[in-house]
Parts: sequence; structure tokens; C-alpha cells
Amino acid sequence: MKLTVDSGQLPQGWTVATLGDICEIARGGSPRPIKNFLTNDRNGVNWIKIGDASASSKYIYETKEKIKTEGIKSSRLVGEGDFLLSNSMSFGRPYIMKTTGCIHDGWLVLTDKSNLFDQDYLYYFLGSETTYKQFDDLAAGSTVRNLNTKLVRKVRVVLPPLPEQKQIVAILDEAFEGIDRAIANTEKNLANAREIFESYLNSVFSQKGDDWVEKKFSDVLLVQPRNGWSPPARNHSETGTPVLTLSSVTGFEFDIGKVKYTNAFTKQNAHYWLKNGEFLITRSNTRELVGHVAICNGVKEPIICCDLIMKMRINEDKVKTRFAYWYFRTYKLRELIMSSARGANPTMRKINKSIVQNLPLTFPYPPIQETIINKLDNVYKETKRLEAIYQSKLKALQELKQSILHKAFTGQLTMDKKRGKTEAENLKAS
Repeated sequence: MKLTVDSGQLPQGWTVATLGDICEIARGGSPRPIKNFLTNDRNGVNWIKIGDASASSKYIYETKEKIKTEGIKSSRLVGEGDFLLSNSMSFGRPYIMKTTGCIHDGWLVLTDKSNLFDQDYLYYFLGSETTYKQFDDLAAGSTVRNLNTKLVRKVRVVLPPLPEQKQIVAILDEAFEGIDRAIANTEKNLANAREIFESYLNSVFSQKGDDWVEKKFSDVLLVQPRNGWSPPARNHSETGTPVLTLSSVTGFEFDIGKVKYTNAFTKQNAHYWLKNGEFLITRSNTRELVGHVAICNGVKEPIICCDLIMKMRINEDKVKTRFAYWYFRTYKLRELIMSSARGANPTMRKINKSIVQNLPLTFPYPPIQETIINKLDNVYKETKRLEAIYQSKLKALQELKQSILHKAFTGQLTMDKKRGKTEAENLKAS
């Protein structure tokens, strides 16, 4: 049974209130232009940004930046113990302040005005699927999915008596301690699996034999690099010609499913139509995502690629496309590509045809290339298998947390406690 915030379904003594009933809710603000208010003065005011909040922590202890005190009047000052809610991006994510500072309009602040709730109890409730579903429903239909004070005031909160809230928090703290430890270990195993593969990949290409040769990338290409289709303004539509997006290549995996559509004019035999076997590279994104590579495969119907992707074809008699793919994923090439990107905006620099053509490519004879490809493919396949296991475990652990929260906010958790049986004890027993 899914929890609905209905007092008729709750244990005796439990009530339902809206966040507007129990909290003062206000939105942050930003002095503009913000660059004129940032300061290195140690006596400046903490400037609280989304990046200061960790996804794995419920507290915000410190900030990376400060603003001048005169910026306070154009912002919102929050204090220790206040709740912050992100009102865009991963909206509704709660944090508890462990310092003071000013918040921009990406935050909402909730200040206790009722003394009806335990701080940690409300944190757990705001982080539950029950509350997220309310946030999601309230924000539905908005062009930009975010929250505002009017919407958040409507969110309903289940309130047991304060002593029972504290009891629930104690049970959740104990149960979640073990679950969070398991999550941390699983995330570490996931990161280790990826790091081991990256280490193996780089070691393979650092052990070059005497028969390896170095060429410019352009020397091994049958078809030189060309940018994809450059769209006219307002070209998107619900139907028409499919256009491969940048996200189809970022992450080093070719995903033909990530497409948009256009009804704009396209030439039938133009260079931007995708063909299986072509080598693709992202021209622009953040510094870390520029120069991601993939190999086009699985194309059965006509599709074009966008102009933020560069496409080319490698001469397989000289270098196997799959060999080049792995070579472009090495630390050496990644650093070279990222440092070669150019542009006035440091967060959105691009690589061009000339940069790609002049990249170095070191390779042995094709039979040895095939051996290297097979080794890397096999290790990568095993790495992906382990990743799938760890991702599945993480999902199961998160679902377990939500299951326990559901019991907490329907009264089942404290009922079990009265019977001498808690989720924490069940976990220990298992």
C-alpha cells in the first residue's frame, strides 16, 4: 500500500499539516551582477551554492565562496538549523544548515515556526518518496520544472507526537547506518571496477613494442573529419528527420536512441548522414566531455548527426577502428584533446578538424591490434558485468531505505518497535 497523506489512515494521535502551517518558507535571491559581490575577505558572508551540498550528506557545513556584506539585502540570509530545499534540477532535495550564509534563488529556506516537529524527523520526511511524489505532482505541467514557495506551502506532512517522532528518528538512524555503509562500500566497489579498467587500458598502450609506429591521425583516415549537420534556428519538431544528439556519443557509448527530429531541409547525399562503422568524436561540451569517441553501429534507417559531433572513416587496412577507439580513451589522448580545445568560454571550448587531424596515433601491425582489441573488449565486458551488479545492489539498497521510510510514516515502524521487532534488528539478523 502506498502512503497517502490522509489523517484517516494514520495511527491515533498522528496529524497532518502543510509545510506552510509549520514553517516560514522563502526563496533565496542573488545580488547582481554576482561577480561584483564575490570576495576573498574572511569576514565575508558565506555564499551557499548547490555545489556546496553533497548528495550523500544531509548537512551543509561550509561554502567555497563568500559575498560582501552589502549583498545581504539582495539575497536571503539563513541560519544554523534552517532547512534548504533545492527548487530546480534535483528539486526538493533537503539539507540542514550547519552554518550561516546567503542563498541564491535556486534555494528555498524553511524555518520552524511551530515547534511541532523534530528537525531530523522532518529531514527524513522531506527526503522520502512520499514527499517527492507531492513535489513532482505540484511541479507537473510547468514549462521549467522547479518549485516555488506557493507550491511548497501546499506539501502535506505527517506529524506523530514529538516523542514518537524522536523514536522514529532513532530507529531510522540505526537502520540507515548499516544501509548507508553498504551503499558506500558498493559505490567504492563500482568506482574501483572502473579505475581498474582504466588502469589496464593505459598500461596496454604504454607497453609499445619496437614495431609500433606513430602517425598523424589524418594519415590513417579514408574520409577526413567533417562536422555534422548545422541546424537552422527553431528546427526541432515531433516528427521528420532523426538527428543524433551530442548525448549519443558522450560517455564513450554509441546510443542511437538519443535523437531529436527536424523538418528542416536536408540534402539527400550530404556528408552528415550517418553510416555504420564511422568514427565519431564530440566537438564541444564541458572540458571533461569534449573529445568523447564512439563507433557508429546499428543504423538501419536514414539519420543525420548534429554539428557538435565530428564524423570520419578510418582506413581499416592501417588501423582498426576499434583500436583507435581504445587509443582515444587513454589518459594521454584525453588530456591532449581537452588541452587542445579552444574558445572564449572556458566551460564550453571546442575542438576542430585541424586539431583532430593532427592528433598522434601510435599503433602496431593489424594482427597485434586485433589481439589488443580482444583483450580490452574482454576486460571491458567483465567490468560492465560488475558495474551492472553494483548498480543493481545500489538500487535495491535505495529501495530498502524507501520501504523503511514508508513504514515510518504509516506508523508500522513504531508498531514493530512496540512488538520488540525493528527493521534494524531484522537487518542485523540477516
